[in-house]
Amino acid sequence: MKIINIVGTRPQFIKLAVLSETIKTYEKIQSKIIHTGQHFSHFMSDSFFKQLNIPEPDYHLDINSKTHGEMTGQMLIEIERILIKEIPDYVIVYGDCNTTLAGALAASKLHIRVAHVESGLRSFNKQMPEEVNRILVDHISDLLWVPTEIGINNLKREGICGEKVQLTGDLMLELLDKFIDKIKNKGIPKEINTTINLTEKYYVLTLHRQENTIKDRLEKLFSILSQLNHKIIFPIHPRTEKVIQNNKITIPSNIYTIESLCYLDMLGLVYNSDLVFTDSGGLQKESIYLERPTIILRKQTEWIENLQTIYGNLISIDDLEIENIYQCIHKSFQKSSNLKETKHSPSQKIVGHLLKSN
Repeated sequence: MKIINIVGTRPQFIKLAVLSETIKTYEKIQSKIIHTGQHFSHFMSDSFFKQLNIPEPDYHLDINSKTHGEMTGQMLIEIERILIKEIPDYVIVYGDCNTTLAGALAASKLHIRVAHVESGLRSFNKQMPEEVNRILVDHISDLLWVPTEIGINNLKREGICGEKVQLTGDLMLELLDKFIDKIKNKGIPKEINTTINLTEKYYVLTLHRQENTIKDRLEKLFSILSQLNHKIIFPIHPRTEKVIQNNKITIPSNIYTIESLCYLDMLGLVYNSDLVFTDSGGLQKESIYLERPTIILRKQTEWIENLQTIYGNLISIDDLEIENIYQCIHKSFQKSSNLKETKHSPSQKIVGHLLKSN
């Protein structure tokens, strides 16, 4: 069996790391990787592949920093050329970004079977580009690998069910379990501690979504965060940085911007923090799994399960107030629990379903 994995962003690298490690143990599966380059930083991309022991991509398209339409269109063209050359049995796509949609569409139009890792997630807000991508990819996929029961129910409501749908669990949490001891012992990255001198507790902020990276929302968020007594570490996304620079937005003195971090450094930073602000789908899962109070800076989240914990709080920037922040922290300390490893193996379930379906 020949498969092509198509990835381009941090969460996709993480899922691929787990799945590719399992696939290596099956001689009957030949696996190749297309990296679209949607992740802006070559350094960060390379560090993920190296640190997580992901095989070098067979193809690197270097498509990024464009509008949704232009980026998706260019990916479609380049991915189609590769698929015509390789003729795989399956194309595996991950998550919900432009890379996911382009890969699924290119394969589907060539009558190559599509398998979707992280199917069934819904925020029910089609203003989010990711929501449109999720729906479209699920409806053209031949195999749907679903991380949660809620995802299974979402698909059933859309008429997607049967043997092609498999409840697998979450690949990102499988990888987190693998590295949990290193993360807990990691500490704050030395270069950050040297520069910022984190002798006190701190918060973490990440922000990259289109709806949040606009002048008014950034200024509102910074105004609120400037009132906090904590230092805030802000690994800044290129899109966010560009908006800040173009609009000459002042970053408060208690917010320290740093470059994006590799996998272990980022989760070490989160684990040692007091609170996480994020609009990321992947990091909200990781920070809540690491039992950090987390404020999800969005109006909706596709990870409904996160809101059923004492750590997950959904508050958009428009609705965010100082009182909300301290309420979230207080809630998280009302009950304590030890971090527990997941005992399932999503990657083994996925590979088993793949082989059975061939």
